[in-house]
Amino acid sequence: MYLFLHLLFTIASGLLSVKPNTEIQKPNIILIFADDLAYGDLGIYGAKGWTTPHLDQLAKDGARFSQFYVPHAVCTASRAALLTGTYANRLELYGAIDHSANHGLNPDETTIAEMLKANGYQTGMVGKWHLGHHPEFLPTRQGFDSYFGLPYSNDMWPNHPEVKGYYPPLPLIEGETTIAYLEDQRELTTWYTQKSLEFIEQNHNQPFFLYLAHSMPHVPLYVSDKFKGKSEQGLYGDVMMEIDWSIGEIRKKLEALGLTENTLIIFTSDNGPWLSYGGHAGLQAGLREGKGTSWEGGIRVPTIFTWPGTIPVQTVQNQPAMTIDILPTLANLTGSPLPHFPIDGRDIWPLIQGKSMEDKPYYAYYNKNELQAVIYGKWKLVFPHTYRTIPSGTEMRNDGLPVKYTQVKLEKAELYDLSKDPGETRDLSSQFPEIMSRMNGFAEVARKDLGDALTEREGNGNRKAGRIKKD
Repeated sequence: MYLFLHLLFTIASGLLSVKPNTEIQKPNIILIFADDLAYGDLGIYGAKGWTTPHLDQLAKDGARFSQFYVPHAVCTASRAALLTGTYANRLELYGAIDHSANHGLNPDETTIAEMLKANGYQTGMVGKWHLGHHPEFLPTRQGFDSYFGLPYSNDMWPNHPEVKGYYPPLPLIEGETTIAYLEDQRELTTWYTQKSLEFIEQNHNQPFFLYLAHSMPHVPLYVSDKFKGKSEQGLYGDVMMEIDWSIGEIRKKLEALGLTENTLIIFTSDNGPWLSYGGHAGLQAGLREGKGTSWEGGIRVPTIFTWPGTIPVQTVQNQPAMTIDILPTLANLTGSPLPHFPIDGRDIWPLIQGKSMEDKPYYAYYNKNELQAVIYGKWKLVFPHTYRTIPSGTEMRNDGLPVKYTQVKLEKAELYDLSKDPGETRDLSSQFPEIMSRMNGFAEVARKDLGDALTEREGNGNRKAGRIKKD
């Protein structure tokens, strides 16, 4: 399943032919995926109360996006989309699966790791996986030569504040073996960093791909003594500063090994902040709502691409892109054939270099297969659906315990100009009927291909998740 010759992939508007770029020397690739890290959590994106000097410098040394998205504002689906270049609802993966799940990412799908491994890369994963905890779904069965981390979210353990007694002990896995059950997570970010540095050291003489998926700042928040009490904000700020330290340690290792100018670093997050946790959640930076919604606060994430000498410094890209675009972009940069199954992303290398591209429609799916929004350039059309919100006047907490959400129904489709109104406060649907018609046309393409639970449509382009074989 690793070597595929087809160079066609599906996007919503049709088929594009992609020719791998064989002129660029194969770069090392480090993909860093934080958990529940909000759009405003980095200093360069406006964070207050803590500092992120290493991440800010990473952005200054390359390109940062102001309008970069995940297609799903929840853990499992977001990670599936990132690693396959495909909307997770196409893959029959929704929500956040836990220890009780009997399914995961289908081994027939091609991950970034499998694509690069077939092209001579050493591949390693450190951190949160969340695409199936059974052996047949672990990273080592999905193209990674090595793995160290948690099989799912760090709150899926006996200490969960709302479902006591439901989750079993939290396993820490190396390879395919559980080496410990965590009762304390204070050293988790440090362990992830150490394992990442070891992988880089061991593989510095050959092209490598490292996928570092930090468990933080997802609750429960833990920080080592190195950063305890270091921020003005409190524990969340301390955690952010330790994640920033981790990025600094990785860059120092690259510099020491002479790898800086041949390494592409990508930093982003799986979705926005888990707002019900109050002071233990990140900063919306004026965006609407958070994790678990298709409003901007749920799906817009800070994103940085740095490759010294190749990506122009201090680039700010305002055109939209999405995590599904990372796989086809890496395929082009490394001369790797694309997966044999159709994917949904496109090569955005020109955008990363600060150039412009023709806009394409992006879709926001949440809550099973509900098509909740279409984004096209500066425009966003949000369809009627039910979403969660925190009622006005709710007293928020800062002790790791959540407040309760309220379910709210959006009664009619609303249109927003994100260039002027990223907070989605002014509905323009009655003023721009031509834009509404065009956006609805994009939505119909998606519904035919991927389906839409809101309009009870079945897609004709969907595939199946992997499921464990029963005796």
